[in-house]
Amino acid sequence: MRRSRASSLESRPGTFAALQVRNYRIYASGGLLSNIGTWLQSTAQAWLVLELTGSGAALGFTIALQLLPSLLLSPLAGVLADRVPKRTLLRWLQLGMALPSALLGVLAIAGVVQVWQVYVLTTLFGAARALEAPARQSFVAEMVGQRHLSNAVSLNSASFNSGRLVGPALAGVLIAALGSGVFATGWVILANALSYGFVLLALQVMDPSALHPAPLTGDRRGAVRAGVRYVRSRPDLVLLFACVFFMGSFGMNFAVTTALMATEEFGKGAGEFGLLGSIMAIGSLAGALLAARRQAPRLRFIVGAALCFSALQVVSALMPTYVTYAAVLPLVGLSVLTAVTTANALIQMSTAPAMRGRVASLYLMVFLGSVPLGAPLIGWLGEAFGPRWALAASGLGVGIGVTLAAIWFMRQDAPIRDALSRRRRGRRGQPPVPAPHETIDLA
Repeated sequence: MRRSRASSLESRPGTFAALQVRNYRIYASGGLLSNIGTWLQSTAQAWLVLELTGSGAALGFTIALQLLPSLLLSPLAGVLADRVPKRTLLRWLQLGMALPSALLGVLAIAGVVQVWQVYVLTTLFGAARALEAPARQSFVAEMVGQRHLSNAVSLNSASFNSGRLVGPALAGVLIAALGSGVFATGWVILANALSYGFVLLALQVMDPSALHPAPLTGDRRGAVRAGVRYVRSRPDLVLLFACVFFMGSFGMNFAVTTALMATEEFGKGAGEFGLLGSIMAIGSLAGALLAARRQAPRLRFIVGAALCFSALQVVSALMPTYVTYAAVLPLVGLSVLTAVTTANALIQMSTAPAMRGRVASLYLMVFLGSVPLGAPLIGWLGEAFGPRWALAASGLGVGIGVTLAAIWFMRQDAPIRDALSRRRRGRRGQPPVPAPHETIDLA
């Protein structure tokens, strides 16, 4: 008994186990610097739009334009990720994201930027990111293999939120130091354009022979429809997609809600606005690192974290001061990143390798593409009724949607009976009957 327990503990991967893989370690280093740049631009761009328009609705519209390509292009992006070598694809798309950022930064520095230019360049940037995301998500499996996949996915989220911890606060400091105007935002946005060079360098120096490439699908018609059919045949994936849809469309509009709370509700400036993003990232980073220690991502964990996020959004709307509002944000970040990171890991681990790019693209289409549906509404609510109403509405929308999706899933009697039957067989000492990529967990 003691020996088996000890061996079980030894086999459990550590929080940073995936960093043992050289290619992933190189890629993660470049990705961390790029993630800091991403949050620099996100904060500076939000401040730029507010400087140009003073409108919460315009800010929500800008975010919608950046994420709308994920709704339109993700199916194509998934086919590309399954058809083109991912390392090659990622190289070109880093340039596709860097160029619009560089142009927007130069226009702002020159003092000639107009809001319509922000809209156009934001859309182009979003298109490149929509094409890049499924390849980036599924490339993780090729770097680390199945053994460290869950850990690597969680560490990617930790890296993203480390960037979120540093980026918004650094952006706020830089914008304030450079005068808090349009000129200042341009230099911060330009820094993000330069950060993509670190990912290009990482892709160049990694060892191609150590990768585990998935089989390419070739030029086959109906590839997107096959991915949709695959997801529809999996009730667990349908529930997962529903959870991230409601979280994306109603809940994850932080650039709108924190900007409005900082400026309109509490009367703060760029530095305090950037600090809110970093404070939230403390909880987000903790959620990602906790997920990195979990070997088996579970569906019920996603549902529970989404409902906690819903409640915390409503609580944050009731906070009376800037300090108390900021104090709740780490818990908001912890709950949302726990849900999102677990969902991402579940997608990667439970999907057939040949379908991984397409399923990841559909996941991103639902997750990121749902934000444009809610961002303008949340921005309008904040402008018309106040930021607190916008926050409360976002939390209630997530809670109601996820609850309805969970009720639907529990009524899918056949999958649940099959899962219970396989579990009972295992407990009686009989070999359980495995289902392909089984992920349903009812314990």
